Amino acid sequence: MTKSIAEKQSKGISPQQFIDGMTKNQEAFLGWSDKFVWTSDEDRTFFESLKQRDDLRVHILMADWCGDVVRNIPVVFKALEAGSLPVEVLIMEEHLDTMDQYLTMGGRSVPVVIFANPEGNVLGTWGPRPTYIQEPMVAFKQANPDREAADYQANLAETRQEIMRRYGEGTEYQTLIIKELRSLIESF
Repeated sequence: MTKSIAEKQSKGISPQQFIDGMTKNQEAFLGWSDKFVWTSDEDRTFFESLKQRDDLRVHILMADWCGDVVRNIPVVFKALEAGSLPVEVLIMEEHLDTMDQYLTMGGRSVPVVIFANPEGNVLGTWGPRPTYIQEPMVAFKQANPDREAADYQANLAETRQEIMRRYGEGTEYQTLIIKELRSLIESF
């Protein structure tokens, strides 16, 4: 059965409304946005070519308190903006019914970028982080199924450190997001 986001169309806010309404991490969010640069003319051309498509809608589940939103969504916004795609932001806490349809390994992880057709049929999703950066969390979840285990929190802290190491200090990770979004969009 195809998932649908139709009931959420026109229920979100614009990317600019999200940014303007941020009560946490706005400065960091804008900082990552300002640092974004296209590293490939081919990728930029691909996203700009999306202006010719009227069959895509994007809904993004997210929250301003989330570090992955702060790092990743500025890149997503820049890519989608280049293609003039219609984007609606769904604040996670205001759309828990939708969030619970897009769990990551059983948890509420944001951001979740949902691509749909005009009727609201979901074509694909991306998030919460690039695959390479997400790998340590996948391994952690598989190796630590018991949240009550004595070493769970220590292992989680170690995993988060590895995720931050993979993000790095610079903007190299942003290229991963562009490549993954492009590959996803090319699949539909």
